[in-house]
Amino acid sequence: MTYRIERRSGVAAYQQIVRQTKQALRLGQLAPGDKLPSAAEVVAATAINPNTVLKAYRELESEGLVEARQGVGTFVRRSLAQPGAAADSPLRDGLRAWMAAARAADLGREDVAALLTAALDESFPRAADARLPGAGTHRTHEHD
Repeated sequence: MTYRIERRSGVAAYQQIVRQTKQALRLGQLAPGDKLPSAAEVVAATAINPNTVLKAYRELESEGLVEARQGVGTFVRRSLAQPGAAADSPLRDGLRAWMAAARAADLGREDVAALLTAALDESFPRAADARLPGAGTHRTHEHD
């Protein structure tokens, strides 16, 4: 597991570590029993404060995703992987094809991110949005 910290993202470094770890758990890149990099290894690779790494690992531990073993390291306790998100799943292949089509259409990363976010919001309303009338009905937001 290699962490990439985007200093200009506006997202705290510890939250980036938590998100990246969860993403790796969802994609099956980390599995129960796998060891996370030590705080010293993350600090060496990212030049962030060791307490930032420890804060991220504590949050992951409080969520039951990892466990710290005194003197040994931090290990994955449970996975978040779903079969449809595996690297070899048909859904992933379809997404790769869609990305290739987006590139062929000269869409930039920000354009693709905007399209994906809009599609996510239409198909998977957030918890607060789900309580609103009409949520999840795939309505457009042109007149909102």
